[in-house]
This record gives sequence, C-alpha cells and structure tokens, in this order.
Amino acid sequence: MSRFNRVLLKLSGEALKGDLAFGYQPEAISDIVERISKVVRNGVEVAIVIGAGNLWRGLAGSSSGMDRVRADHMGMLATMMNALALKEYFEQSGVPALVQSAFGVEGMLPRYDRDTAVAALESGRVVIFAGGTGNPFFTTDTASVVRALEINCDAVLKATKVDGVYSADPFKDPDAVRYEEISFDEAIEKRLKVMDASAFSLCRDNNLAIIVFDFAAEESLERVVAGDTSCGTIVS
Repeated sequence: MSRFNRVLLKLSGEALKGDLAFGYQPEAISDIVERISKVVRNGVEVAIVIGAGNLWRGLAGSSSGMDRVRADHMGMLATMMNALALKEYFEQSGVPALVQSAFGVEGMLPRYDRDTAVAALESGRVVIFAGGTGNPFFTTDTASVVRALEINCDAVLKATKVDGVYSADPFKDPDAVRYEEISFDEAIEKRLKVMDASAFSLCRDNNLAIIVFDFAAEESLERVVAGDTSCGTIVS
C-alpha cells in the first residue's frame, strides 16, 4: 500500500554520471531506472525532473563571464539530453516513458502539456519533464515544484546523497543534526538549504510537502512512497 499515489521525483544530473567526472555511466542510469520502475510497477504514478549537472551548470558558466541567460539556455538543453537518456533506459526495461519539454523541439521533444502528462501518468507511463521552467534564472528545483503543483502531485521527493536535511553539511560538520521532520517556517528560520528560495516558497505557499531522502539507500524510494521516511526528512 502506497502513502503517495502520484509523486514528482527531482533527480540531479550528477546521478547519471556515477563515478565518472562528467557525462553518462550506463550502470548508474540502469540502477536509477530499476529503482523507479519498481514503484511504477506497484502502481505509483511517477513524474521526474532531471537536472543537468553532469553536463552543464548555468551558474558556473555565468560566473566565468558568460551571459547568464545564454548559460541558462545551455543548461535547459542539457536537461533535454538527460531526459532522453532516461526515456531510452526506461523503455529498454519495459516501462513506457513520455518526455515533455518546457519548449518543444520539433521531431524530438513535444512541448509540455498538462492534460497529456496527467493522462500518461494515469496510464502507467513515467513522465519526464525537461527544459526546466523554460525561463532563465530559475533552477530545476523550481521547475520540479511548478510541475508538481500543476499535475496535482502528493509530494515532491528530492533525491540526494544524504538521508535528509541537516543543521549543517554532514560531510563537513560531524556535529550536524539530522531532522526527521521540520516545518517550512522552521527551515526558513534556521536557513536550511532544502531547495532554492523560489521552489521552497512555492511549496510553503501551496502546502506541498518536500521529502529529502538518500536515493542510494536500499529500497529508499519504495520506503518513502509507502510512508516510511526514516531514510529522509519531511518538510511540510
């Protein structure tokens, strides 16, 4: 029995590169797809927003002197490449997938359409949203929340390398405290880095829960959608 029927899973682009410095590691993508496919086969509707950090980071480009708008456009294109890679691996594993982009690419990617996306989820397809919000200056965190709200998701699941939200970076501070559950207001007061400010504000204003969890932990995604959030932190 799943606690959540429809979720938006936010994946980092870095997850696709595995142990590589950049690009794609087939074994890493296969593992991601296998984990997600398990919950889809159990009846959970899963939409995905994928970042582009394995290929490009707009902020890094702009900090080196590139025009920020152009740098962000390159990042949006990189998310499209990642989305198509995920789609290929899903379909090879027997799970149908639909990719929609914030802006269409004729012959390759259809433009985002809410009704089509919802119908695809209801039919058991994984839906992958590419192109961010379609606007510069917004991250894929914000795109995740916008799409989750549009398609009426029960929660946003943010896949990370740590088992939740901490008072400080647990990789740098051995005294960092892990939160099992925290309110939006408390997270803001403590200045905890859950998502970027725009995404976080949208979740708070629309009462959309965020679950930050360790995607690499054994059966973590299955546990989270079933209501066991011991491998993460609920922000609500």
